[in-house]
Amino acid sequence: PESPFVTSGIRVGTPAPTSRGFKEDEMREIAAMMCDVMDNLEDEAVIKAVREKVSALCSRFPVYSD
Repeated sequence: PESPFVTSGIRVGTPAPTSRGFKEDEMREIAAMMCDVMDNLEDEAVIKAVREKVSALCSRFPVYSD
């Protein structure tokens, strides 16, 4: 890893996911989904599939519980 002053990757903040209850496994899922989209920027089928995975993940960890 480079210093924070060298653009060498993507930094992803964790406060929002952790406040929803995401743990290490969910963060790995998020990273995999990000890679899927970045590897397939023009593939609408991949983007749609990732969108559905994001919705499913978020529904497992609602912002507000009933």
